[in-house]
Amino acid sequence: EVQLVESGGGWVQPGGSLRLPCAASGFTFNNYPMTWARQAPGKEREWVSTVNGDGSRPAYAASVKGRFTISRDNAKNTVYLQLDNLKTEDTAMYYCEKRSVFGTLTNRGQGTQVTVSS
Repeated sequence: EVQLVESGGGWVQPGGSLRLPCAASGFTFNNYPMTWARQAPGKEREWVSTVNGDGSRPAYAASVKGRFTISRDNAKNTVYLQLDNLKTEDTAMYYCEKRSVFGTLTNRGQGTQVTVSS
């Protein structure tokens, strides 16, 4: 059974940082791209970032490029999202997602809440 467990969320002031780990199990982790997405209250879910199975070719939404960094540790079956220079508009539930080799969504975690406010 595929499991994705996010953690690391919380409250932070504007300009602050958080690091979100997502622990994965139930599949051969390094074979699959992994994605972070987010959903703010009253808004649709938004793609944030994706990284290939070998950690190559990280991609970012324009709204987070230069502030967020995706990485993965295949030895620990964990993908990370480093959030720096946070803004109030980054407030959302952040989800870890497993993708097929074709890029389609196959599994999503339960999410971790990030709140940015002063």
